[in-house]
Amino acid sequence: MSIAVRINRDPVAWWASSHLVSPSLLDLEQKFTHDCVVYSSNLDSANSSTAETVGAVGDTEERTRDRVLYAVLEDGPVSAAELGNKLGFTPAAVRRHLDALSKSGLVEVKLVANQKTGAGRPSRRYVLSHRGQAKLGNDYLEIATDALKMLGNAAGDEAIRTFAKNRFAEMETRYAKALIGVEGLEARAEVLSNLLSADGFVGYSRKVDTKVATALMHSVQLCQGHCPIQDLAREFPVFCDIETEMFARLIGVDVRRLSTLAGGGHVCTTHIPVGREKAPMRAEKRTRIQFTKQERPR
Repeated sequence: MSIAVRINRDPVAWWASSHLVSPSLLDLEQKFTHDCVVYSSNLDSANSSTAETVGAVGDTEERTRDRVLYAVLEDGPVSAAELGNKLGFTPAAVRRHLDALSKSGLVEVKLVANQKTGAGRPSRRYVLSHRGQAKLGNDYLEIATDALKMLGNAAGDEAIRTFAKNRFAEMETRYAKALIGVEGLEARAEVLSNLLSADGFVGYSRKVDTKVATALMHSVQLCQGHCPIQDLAREFPVFCDIETEMFARLIGVDVRRLSTLAGGGHVCTTHIPVGREKAPMRAEKRTRIQFTKQERPR
């Protein structure tokens, strides 16, 4: 019973005496308790501060990535170096954001061959994907599609064709001025590809059939790695038709469309038979021979 009374009366002192604990250490009990509480409070504050810092960094990262995305929208097809110069980012930072946007499906990479020789490693150009356009909003496409459908219902398909011709008229006028004085089908095709690139089509040209025996079989392919009106052209293929007709007039020879992005191809490809530069002379010769036969006495 006496032991129980001692424990109930002063349990801490009893425990200290039985375990040989210094009373001075017990006097620091309140201080230790206070220090522990303060430390716990600081830890909670530090955790909160760390969480806020991580959140701020995440927000900054997202805002920066959105800037890169908008820059691709405005300037695409564009290289990582060009984006870095525009936004003031290091090449490594730009590539990191572009890789993240590419993995998210918001941008696409277009490989563009060397326009001069076609040799060497293709350059990487970035354009906005369909998903990226949806993220930034592509209501314009729906509005344009609905407007053209209403135009077709009200005035017929020829009205849509006229609209498409007017759309390319300004482009053809600019391109025609740039092609003044450019001689040769191959040279004109190369200049045209550069003009298309400046307008966001990722244009380039490449030679084909260079080993064939006859020069008439030589040709060049005019390629477009991107099309700003791809979705509209998918709904109205007449835009591709009008563009092909424009190419024929600008280059000065009949051309043939091999594939289109709107039709599911990886690139828009137009076949240009550069060997036909000598064809008019041969056609003229055949005409003279026919005339001779017709005038021959029977």
